[in-house]
Amino acid sequence: MQAVLLPGADRRVETYTPGKACPYPAKSAVPRNRVAYAAAHVVADPLAEAVPFEGGKVDWGATLRFRHHLWGLGFKVAEAMDTSQRGMGLAWPDAAALIRRSVAEAKTVPGADLACGVGTDQLPPRPGVTLDEVRRAYLEQLEVVEKAGGRAILMASRALVLAAKGPDDYRRLYGELIGQARDKVVLHWLGPMFDPQLEGYWGSHDLDEAQATLLGLIRDHAGRIDGVKMSLLDKERELGFRRSLPEGVKCFTGDDFNYAELIEGDGARHSDALLGIFDPIARAAAAALAALDEGRVEDYRAILRPTVPLSRKIFEAPTRFYKSGVVLLAWLNGHQDHFAMLGGQQAARSALHYAEVFRLADQAGVLDDPELASRRMARLMATFGIE
Repeated sequence: MQAVLLPGADRRVETYTPGKACPYPAKSAVPRNRVAYAAAHVVADPLAEAVPFEGGKVDWGATLRFRHHLWGLGFKVAEAMDTSQRGMGLAWPDAAALIRRSVAEAKTVPGADLACGVGTDQLPPRPGVTLDEVRRAYLEQLEVVEKAGGRAILMASRALVLAAKGPDDYRRLYGELIGQARDKVVLHWLGPMFDPQLEGYWGSHDLDEAQATLLGLIRDHAGRIDGVKMSLLDKERELGFRRSLPEGVKCFTGDDFNYAELIEGDGARHSDALLGIFDPIARAAAAALAALDEGRVEDYRAILRPTVPLSRKIFEAPTRFYKSGVVLLAWLNGHQDHFAMLGGQQAARSALHYAEVFRLADQAGVLDDPELASRRMARLMATFGIE
C-alpha cells in the first residue's frame, strides 16, 4: 500500500499508510424505511476560466455520471442545492441547466428520483429589494423545475431576509408559493453557519420564535408539504421540531454532525435524510440504510457512526466551505479526474484540513481505492510543498 506524507497540527510531517478499501457494495436497493436524499456536488471544467469564488464552467458529463452513482446506490438526488455551490460558484443559469439535464437523465434510469432546489439567487440581495421581486424570482425558478418535470425544494432566500418586515411576510410569501406548486414541496431551514446572509430567517433572530413561525406555516399547509429539511446542526432542536410536525410531514435531517442517531430515531420517531455528507460517503450510507431496513441496528451503527467524525471535519467552521471536502473525496475516489471547483473553491481549505479529511475517510472505510487515493493525495500535498 502506498504511503503518503501528511502534515499534523504540530507542524510535523508524518508518513501515513491507509488501510483497506471500502468494503460496501457499489450498488444497493432503495431504502424502505427511510427516505434518503443525497445532495450532490457538480464537477467543474478544470480548464475553463473562473473568477475566484464566482463561477466557471460545469463538466456536464462527469456531473451526470455522479448522479448515476448515487441513483445506483438507491439514493434520491437533491439537485441544485447548497452542495452544488448554489450562490457560491453555480449561478442561476447553470443551476437551471443542471435541473433540466438531471431531470431528463433521471427519466432514463428505472427508479431514479430527484427533487430540485428553487430559490432566488438570480436576484441580488441588495438593500431595497421588494417582496414582489422575491416572489417573481421564486416563481421563475419554480416554473423551470416544473416545466422540466421536477419537484421543488423551496430553498432559503438571501433576498427575502432583506425584503421581509417580519414573520407574517414569510408566512404569506411561502403560502403563495406552496399554493402555486404543482406537487408537494420540501421546505428548507438553512442556518447561518451554512450561509451567514440567512441570519434571522423566518423573521426572527430568536430561534424559538423562528421555529414557531415555520411550524405555523406548516400547519396551515400540511397537505401540500412533503417535509422540512432542518440544517441547523442542533440535534436537540431537531428532536423537538420533529415531535411538533403534523402527521404526514417528514423531518429531513440536514444535520451533518448528528445524522447517524437522528436517522436511527428513538423508537417512536426518526428523521429522514437530505444530506450533503451522503455525497462522499454514499456506499457506506447505503449499506447502513440497508442494515436498518433489515433490523440490523448494530450493523447500522457500526457502518455509519465511524463516518460522523469525517463529516464533522468536512463541515467544521466556516461550514459554508464544506463543499471543498466533498469534492476532494469525489476526486480521491475516482469520480472525477481533478480537484478543481467552480470559482476555485478548492483553495478554501488548508493542507491541514485536507490531510485530516484523508485520515478520517480512511478510518471510516470510505476510500474506494486506497492506492489511487494515496497517489492523488500525494499530488495535492506536493502543491503545499509537502513531498
